[in-house]
Amino acid sequence: MPRFAANLSMMFVEYDFLDRFAAAADAGFKAVEYLFPYEYPAEELARRMERAGLEQALFNLPPGDWAKAERGLAALPGREADFARAVDQAIAYAQVLRCPKLHAMAGILPVTADRAAARRTYVANLRHAADRAAAAGVTILIEPINTRDIPGYFLNRPSEGREIIEEVGATNLALQFDVYHCQIMVGDLATQIRAHADVTGHIQIAGVPERHEPDVGEINYPYLFDVIDQTGYDGWIGCEYRPKGETADGLGWLKRWL
Repeated sequence: MPRFAANLSMMFVEYDFLDRFAAAADAGFKAVEYLFPYEYPAEELARRMERAGLEQALFNLPPGDWAKAERGLAALPGREADFARAVDQAIAYAQVLRCPKLHAMAGILPVTADRAAARRTYVANLRHAADRAAAAGVTILIEPINTRDIPGYFLNRPSEGREIIEEVGATNLALQFDVYHCQIMVGDLATQIRAHADVTGHIQIAGVPERHEPDVGEINYPYLFDVIDQTGYDGWIGCEYRPKGETADGLGWLKRWL
């Protein structure tokens, strides 16, 4: 049976961020994820989670300068030192938050970039991140992201993520399988989920095409949840969607799974 984590960067935005933990718990969630925790002391976030009885499922490494449209550093030649600092900062937060998984965003490549050089940088950086994370008992995740939402993003399809994971060869590197992104880039969702189940460390969902609730749009999620169960996946499924209105008003889809 699927277990769902609320993504607090997208859900419950009618509340101040620190109040979203309690709102998620009140709605029936047992875990949360979000993009970045670094605006807040890790200890304060841990208190909010403990008070709400929640687990921390996932968050991202620092992505570079988000305001200047940077979306990760891992595949960017020349930014290796920045990436290494991001790894250490994220691990420090993960230890306080007891978070077992961290997403390392690949980054956006310039149109003229050498993709072969970017791939070499990506592999080397992920080896470094996995090595540092292993000592803390943390798994590093990589996520293929569609080119419509983030044009120029280095990693776009689950098969590409699998190739990178196999090349890096670290036991604590896994795929963050986002059904929303996969539908836009590849489709054939049930086959994709089954094909990459052995390297999948986290799953995320949203409706397609508008990225609203999972019962809004073209994807038959109840069917896919059965497929996910059949693969043996027992981790959290992150609800990384933008509610059409008030978050609680759109949670009817969740009731059968609580």
